[in-house]
Order: sequence, then C-alpha cells, then structure tokens
Amino acid sequence: MSRWKELPAELHPDVRQLIVRLRRLKDRGELSARQLAAKTGYSARSWQRYLNGRSLPPREAVEAMARIGGDDPSRLLVLHEIAAEHWAEGREAATPAPESAPATPVPAPPTERQPYGRYARALVAVGAVALVLSVSTSVLLAVRLADARTELADERASTVVATPSTASESLVPVVYTCRLEQRDGRWYAGLSRTTDTILAYTHVGPMVAEAQCLLRRAGIPPGDIDGVFGPNTQRAVQRIQKRDGLVVDGVIGRHTWKALREAAPK
Repeated sequence: MSRWKELPAELHPDVRQLIVRLRRLKDRGELSARQLAAKTGYSARSWQRYLNGRSLPPREAVEAMARIGGDDPSRLLVLHEIAAEHWAEGREAATPAPESAPATPVPAPPTERQPYGRYARALVAVGAVALVLSVSTSVLLAVRLADARTELADERASTVVATPSTASESLVPVVYTCRLEQRDGRWYAGLSRTTDTILAYTHVGPMVAEAQCLLRRAGIPPGDIDGVFGPNTQRAVQRIQKRDGLVVDGVIGRHTWKALREAAPK
C-alpha cells in the first residue's frame, strides 16, 4: 500500500474524490509509477502530478486507469467530468484579477512662467518605470518558457525509457525454441530471466517468447512461440490470471511472471 501525500487543502471535494479513487486503483494493482506509465502511455512524472492533486488527469488517462484496475470506466469518467468542472472553477477563482496599472500623472497645463525642467523630470521618471516593467515581463516569460521546455523534455525521456518494443508491419517472423529448466522452484525457458518487466499487447521480443513458453508449459497454449504479444497470447495471459486470482487485464507484470514461473502444469 502506497504512503500517499496529503492532497492540497484547496481541492474541491469532487476533485479529491476522483484522485482518491485513482489512488485506490493504483494500490490495488500494486503498480509503480514507471509500470503505470508503461501501461497507460502517460509518463511517470505526469502520474505523480495527477495523483498528488497538482494537475487534473486527462479523460484518456482516467479511462486507462479504470481498465488496468478492473473498475467501471463509465462511473470513473462521470467523476472525472464533475471534477473537471470544479477544477476549472477553482482555477478561475484562484487567478487574481489583473491589477490596473497605476495612473500616470498627467502634468498640469503649463501656467505662466513654470520651469521646463519639472516636466522633463516627470517624463524621464515615467519612461524609466515603463522600461522596468517591460524588462521584468520579458524575463518572466523567458523563465516560464524554459521551465515548460524542461518539463516536456523530461516527460518525453520518461516515456521513451518506459515503452518496450512494439510490433510493426515490417516485422520479420521469428520462431523461438523453448528450453525449459527448473531452478530454485522456478521455471525458465532459456530466453529471458526477467521477473518484473511489463509486457502488453503488440510488444515483441525474446521476453514475450519466454512468457509464451511458460504459458504452454502451464497448460494454456498461446499459439506459436513467435515472440509477438498478439490476441492469442493476450487471451492465454488472461486465462492464467483468472485461474490464479490475479487482476485480469491481459498485461504481464510482476505478479503474472511469478504465476508463470511457479505454475504447475495442468
């Protein structure tokens, strides 16, 4: 169970309810932020902001979380719609109204024999204030732009690291050979020794073939041992998840790897 931070006190109760529901789904699946990123396509940094109440998650992220956690997407999306309305209201209320610029003193019409130097000094002071305001605004915009670029780069880097290889039209068919052996009570097929890599639909490679070999050994044929996570493999994964009382999402994670490596043939 995750030790969650306290949500911001200014959050509307409906927004708080949505975030608490998302936190429970993450805890139910025992997922880390990186695993959640791999399953949903949203970076780990983004999920940290969503689950700590700093940003409102998009509709697609909420729907993906419902699918992963085995919850009803329609109910969760209704909560999201209500929370989105209050989130927008809260942002409008929190945004202070722009202060009106201080009125520039208008010099009084010249009277008889008023010295010219007084008006010159007033014009210089007004110009200096305008220059300072212009420079401050430019610096602030530059800082905000740099922060936005840094955050975008971090999110892209996190997404690249967390996303495995996927199938493509140019994929060349490969047939893998299962070399089953048992070590320390766990089964291995000679293609990968991973116990926690996230594998999902359209992923390809030796790790997928390793899972296919273990599915076949457990008595749940996934089709060809070709290293392609297709419909047959997904259905086989769901069957062993259902058989072992796991979350039935068709995604191979830490708990499903444990079931595959320790399963008795049936």
